[in-house]
Amino acid sequence: MADSRLHSLDQFRGYTVAGMFLVNFIGGFAAIHPILKHHNTYCSYADTIMPQFFFAVGFAFRLAYMKHVERAGQAAARRLAIQRAIGLILIGAVVYHLDGNVKSWADFDAAAFLSTFWRRSLFQALVHIGVTTLWILPVIAASPRIQAGWMLFSAALHAAISAGGWHAWLRENRVIDGGPLGFLTWTLPAIFGSLAYDFVRRNGRDASYRPFLRYAAMAMAAGYGLSCLSAGGVWAAPPFFAPWHERDMWTMSQQAGSVSYLLFASGFSLAVYTFFLWWTDEKGRQWSVFRTLGVNALAGYVLHMLVEDAVKPFAPKDSPLWWAVASFLLFFLIVWAMLRSLEKQGLYLKL
Repeated sequence: MADSRLHSLDQFRGYTVAGMFLVNFIGGFAAIHPILKHHNTYCSYADTIMPQFFFAVGFAFRLAYMKHVERAGQAAARRLAIQRAIGLILIGAVVYHLDGNVKSWADFDAAAFLSTFWRRSLFQALVHIGVTTLWILPVIAASPRIQAGWMLFSAALHAAISAGGWHAWLRENRVIDGGPLGFLTWTLPAIFGSLAYDFVRRNGRDASYRPFLRYAAMAMAAGYGLSCLSAGGVWAAPPFFAPWHERDMWTMSQQAGSVSYLLFASGFSLAVYTFFLWWTDEKGRQWSVFRTLGVNALAGYVLHMLVEDAVKPFAPKDSPLWWAVASFLLFFLIVWAMLRSLEKQGLYLKL
């Protein structure tokens, strides 16, 4: 069962990588529908992608950590997890860079540098994954009840800090994906993934479909319910629809990493994974393109930014729809071909 479960995880992760390619490349075009763009004021389709990476990370983290504990013990497993998390953070620092720059030595101000370099650019996907991994490490081998408690504590802590001024600060500094404290809410999809792995391991695939869909619906409903606390309590626009109220800490926002957004997105991720659990592990079906992307997700993440930089200069934001789509297909084909070549050679970028 473990091997087939990994197939479903690879398919889920491959779909998520494909979705990332789509929204990252095509979202900047004026001709593209708003649902494929990030808006920071509601949950669009584009905003469902990053939480799915955290769901997959949590799923794989629980699986791999428990195996390492069995083979080498708790201390060795913990050291390896810390090393991998730090490796991701360092890769992220190189990929994203730090805020600001110094044009001459006379302009260098160490105090100003230390107070500002970390505010925005650094905290994006890879760094968030690394920091979130460290945050959930103390409970990754614990019981489902303790993991769920840690998740709820993290969400409550984020809400309290947001109410105390954090939300205003992150908006003022235009942070990305929740900023330096984003790990508190990215914990939600990560632990959802960990709990999903544990549930399938304990109960089997066939007994997982109905509970997963029920928990997914409950999480999505709860996330939407929290978003209705916006503006002191309003009937909020549903996910995937533009809001009709002012944005605040309860609004579904990827930029803010709000609790409502990540609770909804965690449920959405579980629902999507449930499909692949059924499609791949029960029906025995796979899409080869998702397999290629899923088994080398980190390489795909790095390569897609390089290829995008090569293609985007010839695809201005005001391009007609046909040119935007054609440019995306060219971009996707190039990245897929590179990853397929790596797959054929048995080369995988992993930490």
